Amino acid sequence: MKATSFEFRYRILVLALIYVLGFWAPWEKWLRGSSAVSTTWLELSGALASAHWLSLGNATILVTLLAIWLALKGTFLRVWGTAYLGAGIVHDSALSGASVVAAGPYRHVRNPLYLGSTLFSLAIAVLMPITGAIFFLAAQLIFYFRLILAEESYLASQQGEAYLAYKQRVPRLWWALRAKVPAAPAKPQWITAILAESYNVGMTVCFAVLAWRYNAWLLTKCVIICFGASLVIRAGVPMLAKPKAR
Repeated sequence: MKATSFEFRYRILVLALIYVLGFWAPWEKWLRGSSAVSTTWLELSGALASAHWLSLGNATILVTLLAIWLALKGTFLRVWGTAYLGAGIVHDSALSGASVVAAGPYRHVRNPLYLGSTLFSLAIAVLMPITGAIFFLAAQLIFYFRLILAEESYLASQQGEAYLAYKQRVPRLWWALRAKVPAAPAKPQWITAILAESYNVGMTVCFAVLAWRYNAWLLTKCVIICFGASLVIRAGVPMLAKPKAR
């Protein structure tokens, strides 16, 4: 079932709510019967150590490196996709479908932004309680899929055969190693894209620099700060405003 126009318009609020529930996980204490709430970071590291695959120290380093790599990969895809699609369109509250974008990452996958968000969310999830992380990832995947269905329906109605031909050749979320369509003429806007994706960029920097303190609460505070800063940047930088005409 595709997302409604209301859900698409207020998608950032829906995602913010999913974030809050993932970190808060109000059901966690009831399920575990304990006041102490662990994180997925510790749980995964402990599981690897308990299986005698690695020492606890090495397991923690491995999980930390994986989280940083996922954050880097996800952020790169977000910035790359936004650079070609346009920051105004990416963060517009309404669906846009003036033309088929077949440049940059869009030659390999139809939804590089959602793919990047998913990879990035896997990194963020390590900071949450294990059940909160499961809820967070599952809820996001379901919501992203519904948004994708809404966008595909709109693009098909607006662009007709041009989009259907593109849709048939390029995978929805699975990255194709080889480009599936010829490159369309496009000039990426990298600076604008970095500003538009300031939450992901800022949080990735925090992960890379601060994760080695192994303090989940410190990184959780970074999530809040980076998210708030991204809202200020989007509101304060004119070039990030939605396009005036479609």
